[in-house]
Amino acid sequence: MSKRLSTTDTLSFGFMLFAFFLGAGNIIFPPLAGLQSGENLMPAMMGFLITAVGLPLICLVAIAKIGGGIPSMTKGLPTWVGTAIAATIFVVIGPAFATPRTGLVAYEIGAVPFLQDPSSSTQVIFTIAFFAIATLLALYPGKLMDIVGKALTPTLILLLTALAVSVLVAPSVPAGEATGAWAEDAFTTGFLEGYMTMDALGALIFGTLLVDILRRKGVTDSGDQARYMMIAGVIAAIGLAFVYISLFYVGGASAEIAATADNGGAILSAYVQSMFGGFGAVILAAVVVLACLTTAVGLTTAFAEYFNSKIKLGYRNWVLICAAVCLVVANLTLSELIAISIPVLFVVYPIAMALVIYVFARPAIAARTTTLAAMLIGALVTGVASGLNVAGLAQPLVAQFSILPLFDQHMGWIVPVIAALTFGLVYKRNERALATAEEQA
Repeated sequence: MSKRLSTTDTLSFGFMLFAFFLGAGNIIFPPLAGLQSGENLMPAMMGFLITAVGLPLICLVAIAKIGGGIPSMTKGLPTWVGTAIAATIFVVIGPAFATPRTGLVAYEIGAVPFLQDPSSSTQVIFTIAFFAIATLLALYPGKLMDIVGKALTPTLILLLTALAVSVLVAPSVPAGEATGAWAEDAFTTGFLEGYMTMDALGALIFGTLLVDILRRKGVTDSGDQARYMMIAGVIAAIGLAFVYISLFYVGGASAEIAATADNGGAILSAYVQSMFGGFGAVILAAVVVLACLTTAVGLTTAFAEYFNSKIKLGYRNWVLICAAVCLVVANLTLSELIAISIPVLFVVYPIAMALVIYVFARPAIAARTTTLAAMLIGALVTGVASGLNVAGLAQPLVAQFSILPLFDQHMGWIVPVIAALTFGLVYKRNERALATAEEQA
């Protein structure tokens, strides 16, 4: 019989989920978006919240609804399809982008403000030390990570609360002019910028872990699991929304003190230095470095465990492989890494969204395998075209996709995915009508 969680356990479950989400990307993107959107801050923030808060919540509910992760979502298709999608997401949130980003953010906020002459050499030294510690903790996990994790999240929340209060009580700063895409369509730009947190992709991966936690606590009913996942998701969503809104306004209030900054880490450091002085900068640096370190350890561990389950090289070897790749990638600049990751995310996100849409529509679909395959193919093809478009590659080929609605807004995947889904829904209705006619005959 399925058990019920106490109120305390339910709240703890929600705060744990919030801690899972709270990482480097959650801290660096909102300040830059707030600065660059200027007078268009409000629509930019609304678009950002949809993809950075709403999509992860929807992904978690989808996982709870189907009772498992990507393998359950792709059931009926060849096993390699689910494996390929999961492996790609693990690489993206692992050594390719998200994990190296933790080292870069830690360097930008934890070291650069205190260096007289930051250079590529200081970045190399810092990232070597950072990933060496992360590797040791991933290889020999112990109580240290639990202690740091439990102390870290409340401390970071307190600091972000102080930032939010400072924005409210500080003298009003005139909003700057919106720049680039933020001036043309702030809402859509914010919507796409929310992809960069990678939380929706992360939700598809560790959502399975959350279901397993509920099962170990005796919550075996799928309906109860979905309900608790929803409650936890709402708690996490409220926390993330608070963080994002605060940091958007921090960026908006930094038009004078960080006008030339090209990443959110530099903006946040400049703002804290201006408002709280050297002591505030030290506290911010310590907390962010620890937050990035714990995130790096968690992502490295998840990557190594997954790939060791598929290719038996040994957990230790996969940790070392991940750390080596991270060290190389982390010696790009933060702006360069973000620019490289954008085309890749525009390829991966449509596939993830197609899976989530399919899960919710699945009960009403008859030809499930055909429908899902068509949805994934449509998402993949248009996603690749969008990624090539952003990267400025294969433009004659990409031009052929411009007839798709919303393709210029990098959301051309919506039409083929919905068209394939509509086929699946109509097919079932026709099947029922035919069965009814046969019965009446």
